[in-house]
Amino acid sequence: MLDEGDLAALWITLRLAGLTVVILLLLGTPLAWWLSRTQRRFKAVVEAVVALPLVLPPTVLGFYLLVALGPNGPVGGLMMTLGGEPLAFTFAGLVIGSVFYSLPFVVQPLQGAFAAIGRRPMEVAATLGASPLDRFFTVAVPLARPGFLTAVVLGFAHTVGEFGVVLMIGGNIPGETQVLSIAIYDHVEALEYGHAHWLAGGLLLLSFLLLLAVYVLNRRFKVV
Repeated sequence: MLDEGDLAALWITLRLAGLTVVILLLLGTPLAWWLSRTQRRFKAVVEAVVALPLVLPPTVLGFYLLVALGPNGPVGGLMMTLGGEPLAFTFAGLVIGSVFYSLPFVVQPLQGAFAAIGRRPMEVAATLGASPLDRFFTVAVPLARPGFLTAVVLGFAHTVGEFGVVLMIGGNIPGETQVLSIAIYDHVEALEYGHAHWLAGGLLLLSFLLLLAVYVLNRRFKVV
């Protein structure tokens, strides 16, 4: 069964995944919209940067984020100059790392959904006098709703399953930065397979249900 430490890791994991998805929707939506509309030459460069976490080893990304957020890094050093603390090995640091690592899982479904809308509905709205902002919120966002659902599910599931990045940035501090994937690793190292089974089985079931939701949504709305 789950002990107090497991429940704390579960709460930290769910809080981390929820905050990460909210931040990614705020940042990723305008980025995905721009990528779906622009024809600029450096679009491919931006798309490659967004997709980089898909192929980059998590420990590599985690290492460079650790350097940036640590006391001697540009972000951590700036925080100390302003009277704060370095972000490495904190929950805030975990959120920053998760945003980078899960970025393509939110931006790419949104980009595909926006591109599938086409230009015709936006042109019709423009002829009716709708401003660019009105066209985006009253035409583009409702039509791209399946893409938003897919982005939320994939971004949440991917953040829940993180291991390398969160271990590099957050360490393994129980009750502060220890997430479920690291708690499973700790139980296996201590040969506590019963605890590991409870956590791993729960994540396996959650991942299956989330992926099932994505496939059902894609089949119904034909988003991807």
